Amino acid sequence: MSFEMKTVKYTGKINQTPLGTKKLALGGQEAYAFHDFEGKLPNKVRLALQVWDTDPGDFYEGPLAEAFGPVLSDPAAWAKKAVELGADVVSLHLKSSDPNDKNTDAAHAVAVVKKVLEAVGDTPLIVFGIDNADKDKETLSAVAEACAGKNLIIGPVSDKNYKAVGAQALAYGHSVIARTPIDVNLAKQLNILLMDLGITPDKILIDPNTGGLGYGMEYCYSVMERINMAALLQADDKLQQPIINILGEEIWKTKETHQPTAEFPTMGDRACRGVLMEVTEAVALLSAGTSLLVMGHPLSLKLTREYIDLVVDGGEVKADDLPNVPITAL
Repeated sequence: MSFEMKTVKYTGKINQTPLGTKKLALGGQEAYAFHDFEGKLPNKVRLALQVWDTDPGDFYEGPLAEAFGPVLSDPAAWAKKAVELGADVVSLHLKSSDPNDKNTDAAHAVAVVKKVLEAVGDTPLIVFGIDNADKDKETLSAVAEACAGKNLIIGPVSDKNYKAVGAQALAYGHSVIARTPIDVNLAKQLNILLMDLGITPDKILIDPNTGGLGYGMEYCYSVMERINMAALLQADDKLQQPIINILGEEIWKTKETHQPTAEFPTMGDRACRGVLMEVTEAVALLSAGTSLLVMGHPLSLKLTREYIDLVVDGGEVKADDLPNVPITAL
């Protein structure tokens, strides 16, 4: 008896969103992740590396500092390095604007963004705030105006600042990242508010608020599944936006990525640990239907891209193909 593949009939599709001035295509799926036997999947998942607008200090000590070297003190050089290391997109995070830290103003944010834009050329740029509605309204609104026509991806936009930040993004030709706290209904409601403001569906990315490995990742995964089910099976046009997951920072802020190998030998080599944790979550989120992953370590990005290429383009990995060298040397 021959094998007969069972397939699902989809009634909806994910919007295709153009990123940056070179219009890098994102989304466009007509079936679940990797189900190319059921529908068209025109674009591979895009991968970004995170960059801070200030020296990250102890947060990037160890494996992350070794991966990027001296560029960590210069956002423009760091962003350029991220592109050289294979990032499809650069994600600039305005960490210095935090009122509980340096509390830099909107003019500082604009100056940094302009330098980074010059450094990355036509590589799409995310400009991400600190998830403080009032401060983000100040900085992101100014950045949107100062960078008119650059098609930035600006976020996070929430129900508390969507009118101000969304209006500026609309006026100056940018896309927005709509962030809600791991809830399908709240994600849909924020999208409705943004569309009512005049932002077209192809200029919105859904950020379900990614957690690190454990419960945070599991909740995020479940919500992403439900969003994609509504978008693809129920043709809910209020949830047919590509999903972005900012996972790198969530992984690298965990204690497990910082604990020395000698003190915790059962957890494996610290140089490998954070990378493998990041890749593990990335693979899960790929299966859940993400369209854009923001990662921390360039090796995590490299391994994730190899996984995507293997699954999409085919092939196999044999034991003999695996490099017999420390992970830090890859």
